[in-house]
Amino acid sequence: MKLSPDFRARVLAREWLAGGWLNLGSSVTTEVAGNLGYDWLLLDHEHGPGGEDTMLAQLQAASATSAVPLVRIAANEAVRYKRALDMGAHGVMTPFINTAAEAQAMVAAMRYPPLGFRGVAKFQRGAAFGGDFEDYYLHAHERILAIAQIETPDAVANAAAIAAVDGIDVLFVGPADLSYNLGIRDQFDHPRFLAAVHTVVTAAHAHGKAAGILVHAVPLVAKCREWGFTFVALGSDGGAVRAGMLQNLQALRAK
Repeated sequence: MKLSPDFRARVLAREWLAGGWLNLGSSVTTEVAGNLGYDWLLLDHEHGPGGEDTMLAQLQAASATSAVPLVRIAANEAVRYKRALDMGAHGVMTPFINTAAEAQAMVAAMRYPPLGFRGVAKFQRGAAFGGDFEDYYLHAHERILAIAQIETPDAVANAAAIAAVDGIDVLFVGPADLSYNLGIRDQFDHPRFLAAVHTVVTAAHAHGKAAGILVHAVPLVAKCREWGFTFVALGSDGGAVRAGMLQNLQALRAK
């Protein structure tokens, strides 16, 4: 699937876009989710069990659907961007972006020279194995999405500076890590958590960027809209499988 010419623009226009979070490393659940009609799918290769082989299979499965495939890499390291993008990811989410300098390094690793230092290989899946390289080279920086995760008090304090970095498109709150790092683990209604959320969303909007978040409870979706998030995922494929199988087991054990 070629890079969408308008998906990044839709994100930056803060259109409400529904995301599916995929942490099983499964090409099957990737295809299932894509066929359901999600706008974007996040392949979690930070905490998920998948490797580069499963990433490729997931990206291939997503290409059979209309959902835009994005990859969360494990760390802000240049080679991880190169591998995910060369395999055909339409964007990258990076955990623990705490400063503007880290955000600048992230963007540079995602862009070809002279805009960045991403390694050039014409025979790679993202550019149709060389068949579409010229268009990909000229326009990838306009179409690939860069998502910086905000997960620490330092990141919140630097949210405006991170949002101001050219090429950063989404400030994405990692609610679990942020709450733990604030010392209020899983207290998503705590005043300090809500203040941090407000700071992040305000910073994103002030610089023409979008704010994103992953939530695990249906009532929080409406809250996300109120808070100003537009790039939102609810639950995960792993969580859905566990919840469904647990429900089935409880029914089987009932007397």
